[in-house]
Amino acid sequence: MTTTVAGALADARARGVELLDAQLLLARVLATTRTALIAHGERPLAADEHERWSAWLRRRSAGEPVAYLLGEKEFHGLVLEVSPDVLVPRPETELVVDWASELLGQLAEQGRGDRDGGPSVVDLGTGSGAIALALKRLHPQARVVGIDVSAAALAVAARNAARTGLAIELVAGSWWDGAGHRSFDVALANPPYIAAGDPHLAALRHEPMLALTPGGDGLEALRTIVAGARAHLLPGGWIVLEHGFDQGAAVRDLLARAGLAAIETRRDLAGQERATAGRRPGAA
Repeated sequence: MTTTVAGALADARARGVELLDAQLLLARVLATTRTALIAHGERPLAADEHERWSAWLRRRSAGEPVAYLLGEKEFHGLVLEVSPDVLVPRPETELVVDWASELLGQLAEQGRGDRDGGPSVVDLGTGSGAIALALKRLHPQARVVGIDVSAAALAVAARNAARTGLAIELVAGSWWDGAGHRSFDVALANPPYIAAGDPHLAALRHEPMLALTPGGDGLEALRTIVAGARAHLLPGGWIVLEHGFDQGAAVRDLLARAGLAAIETRRDLAGQERATAGRRPGAA
């Protein structure tokens, strides 16, 4: 029996796959658009199309992210390659980019970087390069460094830099170890922050655990990053950290104990505390 577009989408829904996800996948299989799918529900799938669709449907119904199946994900105006070697960029992480962009704008108004060509930025645990590349697009004059301990993730970030035409420096290393003796105007991180045993980890099993959880209470990576912040921030420099919805108070305390000032937490679109920033005291 021949499968039609409408039948394929109905089968996906019966297997618990959301309609939008199913449309995105089927549109890619058929090399068409979601609009065309809706308009031509009677269109039959060829044998090779049905085979590819069935394979993707099995994988998606088993929880594999759509982004891994498509091999790409949109983030802050950029279409980036993603693979199981990196986290799928989340919409809430755009809050970190927007906040850092705001800070870079303030630094530009202060004349920061006039002598060295632009403010310096480091993205710790860059993964796919999403944060670093989004900031480079918004602030072409900034000197952006992305650091990651995973060689496979850095390879994905390098390909994303090439496909977007955005020049960033990529360095292998664990958190600040990759920075050497350098200091920066703005540092960012979306580190692993899910606690061991958190029930949400089961739904994220297709993504790299190293990038999701440090084990324990989920704060170990944040502790390490904050501990090295003052030594790697220029006077007046900022660090912006993404964290779990229930970790805001803990991160504010870490930043305060590390001697950072102007500590503030911002909420995501769901109203959850999602990112916290602090400033190294001193004039630029």
